[in-house]
Amino acid sequence: MSSSSYCLALCLMAALSVAGCSAKKHEADKKESAAAPVVKGTTVETVRSAAIAETQELVGTVRARTSAAVSVRIPGTISVLRVREGERVRKGQLLAQLDAQENLAAAAMATAGIDEARRALDEALTRKKLADATFERYRQLFTEQAVTRQEFDTRQTEQELAGQGVARAEARLKQAQEGSRAAAAMADYTRIVAPISGVVTSKQGDLGASVFPGQPLMTIEAEGDYQLELAVPESLTARVRPGTVAQVKLDALNANFTGRIAEIVPSADPASRTFIAKIALVQKGLKSGMFGRGTIDLGTGANGILLPKKALLERGALTSVWVMGNDGRARLRLVKPGRAVGDRVEILSGLSDGERVVIGGVEKVSEGAKIE
Repeated sequence: MSSSSYCLALCLMAALSVAGCSAKKHEADKKESAAAPVVKGTTVETVRSAAIAETQELVGTVRARTSAAVSVRIPGTISVLRVREGERVRKGQLLAQLDAQENLAAAAMATAGIDEARRALDEALTRKKLADATFERYRQLFTEQAVTRQEFDTRQTEQELAGQGVARAEARLKQAQEGSRAAAAMADYTRIVAPISGVVTSKQGDLGASVFPGQPLMTIEAEGDYQLELAVPESLTARVRPGTVAQVKLDALNANFTGRIAEIVPSADPASRTFIAKIALVQKGLKSGMFGRGTIDLGTGANGILLPKKALLERGALTSVWVMGNDGRARLRLVKPGRAVGDRVEILSGLSDGERVVIGGVEKVSEGAKIE
């Protein structure tokens, strides 16, 4: 065989081989198309890059607007304890009684001191009465020149001294009365009463325990008036002000609602470097100490892509979405999610503007499925 004939034969064999491979590929594509499932009832969205609202989620705690920390004013031993945590009390109700014998003894001594001061005043008044009568007689006798000037001056001095004695006795009586009131007040401190009406939320003292001045005994919180206290970072204090709208979420009550910041505490916590922003709450079932969140709208930020949370598939640490290609088939694509904006999530990477993503019925879709 000549070299030209050999080359022609090789070219013919290559052409037949290519034609065979093309036919096989076409046949495989037809089989794959026939085998791919067709999915109906899904929702597809064309993603677009747009300006994303800048928000900040703040965490906080539900607290009663009005609360009172009940503490003792004198040392003693708790001899009576009439309340427990969770009990409702009314203003002025007796909560506990202290055994403080020293204060009771001081009150008794002060009462006795009043009686003694009154007797001393009565004696001083009697002496003053006698001195006044004697002075009047000597004044008449001095006018008649029946007594000497010295005798008259002596009786006048006695009258003045008697008057001063009455003044001193009156002062001692007043002092004893004031001391008795002070001692009675100290003795009354043995009775611990409720300063407000509400619920006892905590109790630090037990029956028989020794307590000292200033030591907390229990905490009472008024019912029906609660607020959410959010911790606002220092960096946001210029952008968060009274009247700022917040989307509030209370996990324990499964409640979501819109609120407004009513008050911001002007001083920061030096440990956390945060300010406290307060939002009034009117929901039922609130209890002090519940956890809450507040999302603050800080304005419009940079452009980005947002997808509904239901469109995201999470498997371990990986997050993906179903992307519909030009051929109408679904392909699983890994994406990197960012912060949540309402019921949507920012997609930081993995998607491009104009791509179509399955956002509804994602549980029906499988790899390569035909989306209709």
